[in-house]
Amino acid sequence: MDTPYDIVRLGTVESTQDAARAARASSTRAMLVIADSQTKGRGRQGRVWVEPDAALYSSLALDSVWPVVTRALITLCTAVALSDAIEGEADVRTEIKWPNDLLVRGKKVAGILVEGSGDEITIGCGVNLWWRSPMDFAAAVLDDRPDDGLIERLAIAWVDNLLGHLARGPENWPRQPYLDRSWTVGRTVRWDEGSGKALDIDAAGGLIVETPSGIITITAGEVHTTRSED
Repeated sequence: MDTPYDIVRLGTVESTQDAARAARASSTRAMLVIADSQTKGRGRQGRVWVEPDAALYSSLALDSVWPVVTRALITLCTAVALSDAIEGEADVRTEIKWPNDLLVRGKKVAGILVEGSGDEITIGCGVNLWWRSPMDFAAAVLDDRPDDGLIERLAIAWVDNLLGHLARGPENWPRQPYLDRSWTVGRTVRWDEGSGKALDIDAAGGLIVETPSGIITITAGEVHTTRSED
């Protein structure tokens, strides 16, 4: 397959994020790492990824041409890219809990982590594909164990989708497709400093919230959203 990136398939790794950066250290091309399992996966803000029975573990390391101030949008672009990949390859529709969790029937099935150092960014996507006994807040995309081919097809699909979004630039990020799949907009959200009703996602990816004190915009680094009754 002629791709603008190399694909490395590994067995068990500590973290696909670290493995992708290490694999790219000796290459000028973008690097997609797909692993069978990982022992020290991590999520946003240091959260540990809990391993289901079958999952996609994948990370893409590449140079970003987007300005640093717009890179928060890469997380939202990745959510759209991964959501579309899951629907296309597994025929399952997901919703996006702002900024970057994918849900099925209100429970988390996938997470995204974007890390950067200089011009290089590493984007990790983990998807619960099959889980006999998931945690209360989590679910899986499939009812049965997936074939190995699905895992690679899903990884390639989200990467190809994302590269298409990145090529169009931050001013053309897929805001409407994101909103179409938003689980958060229209719901009550809470964070450390307060709560309010989520109204919209702005052009910079911020969450516009109506609070008792007025309308504010919050960013992903400042908020923890939780499901609550409207």
